[in-house]
Amino acid sequence: MPELPEVETVARGLRQRALGRRICEVEVRHPGIIKGSPEEFVRQTSGRTIGAVRRKGKVLVLELDGCAGEPQFLMVRLGMTGQVTLEPHEAPMEPHTHVRMPLDDGHEELRFRDSRRFGNLRVLERGEMEAMLGELGPDAQEISEREFLGSMRGRRGALKSWLMNQQMLAGLGNIYADEALFGARLHPLAQPGSVPREAAQRLYRAVRRVLDRAVNLQGTSFRDYIDLEGRPGNFAMRLKVYQREGKPCRRCRTPIRRIVVGGRSSHFCPRCQPRPRRAAGRKTSRAGMGRKKLN
Repeated sequence: MPELPEVETVARGLRQRALGRRICEVEVRHPGIIKGSPEEFVRQTSGRTIGAVRRKGKVLVLELDGCAGEPQFLMVRLGMTGQVTLEPHEAPMEPHTHVRMPLDDGHEELRFRDSRRFGNLRVLERGEMEAMLGELGPDAQEISEREFLGSMRGRRGALKSWLMNQQMLAGLGNIYADEALFGARLHPLAQPGSVPREAAQRLYRAVRRVLDRAVNLQGTSFRDYIDLEGRPGNFAMRLKVYQREGKPCRRCRTPIRRIVVGGRSSHFCPRCQPRPRRAAGRKTSRAGMGRKKLN
């Protein structure tokens, strides 16, 4: 599932290749991908110019200018398998392409593709857009250390779940939460409110570090994620624990383990990330004991 680095990579591509360009027309090929009326979506986006591109957490927002009145805001959620690409107009249409937006030069178009259709597009007024982004916690690349530590204070439950709670910290998912916890040498079942200050500071630095590195390498690709130009990310070879169950830890050679935390697969090194005395409970299964892989 695309997380902050993947969405930021798409945002950077849009800023480089689509900023200032006009959307000539819009074709909605699958209405279910649109939040609201597809006809209204076409009306609100056709003829508009992409005036700005912003991101918060995993959410992408395009500011659309060019008509009388206030700008509209196109909010894009990639979901699990969503892709935004800039394609030559004559390029063959890939399966599961749900929206086409030819641009003003007549040679290229933006396309939204989503094989599982968990992603969506919607157009919002400024107040609606700000309210929806306001429901998210601070962006994981922009949060200050003081905010980060303050948000952990008094929190119970699993640290891994806290990291992935988008109302607490926007942008982290399974991949980068596992990698940040490994970087900070913290067990996924540690409780946020029980983590010592020094360890919490390590975690803050680890989150920022892993996100910055992943953004610089255009994110992580396993199956579906590609950037604006259709290229996979390059961070997968740098992963230390995620999806490395049974493989030796890159620090100490201990086999990486996997447990299920909050219904999600979590990877860690039992030696580098020892379980604390005051650990949160977890929902586990035979898969959590390493007998069966979880997709």
